[in-house]
Amino acid sequence: MKKFSLKIVTPEKVLFEDQVLQVSVSTTMGQITILPNHLPLVSQLSPGEVVVRFNGTDESLMAVSGGIIEVLPDQVVILADTAERAEDIDEARAEEAKQKAEELLKEKVTDAEQFAAFSAMMEKEMARLKVARKYKKRGVRTGGPSNQ
Repeated sequence: MKKFSLKIVTPEKVLFEDQVLQVSVSTTMGQITILPNHLPLVSQLSPGEVVVRFNGTDESLMAVSGGIIEVLPDQVVILADTAERAEDIDEARAEEAKQKAEELLKEKVTDAEQFAAFSAMMEKEMARLKVARKYKKRGVRTGGPSNQ
């Protein structure tokens, strides 16, 4: 099976770099799945999950809070604002952060800028929770390397 190079980068580090079979991400236009020889594309990412498939059974789950994806025929680069592997997400802490963001959104919003910031915070935590719960529920097998 043909594969392509996937690199997921945050401002702090390279989170992931390997040859993969496919990757699925949430964009502002909806969910997309990239396969080898995909048409070139640049799109804005929404907070959500990144599902990386190495073969028919092995996959890796990650959460991103937003960013940009660039797709070339043999390479995909995700420049994420923040990104975490599912196994690194503390579900209890993510739930607590989501609840805090909800409270701030209800109580302390005084202008549109604050509303946007609190909404983004809540979306990020909801994405982290979704990925952590999915990982825990499925017991996802990670067939790829444990990059950094």
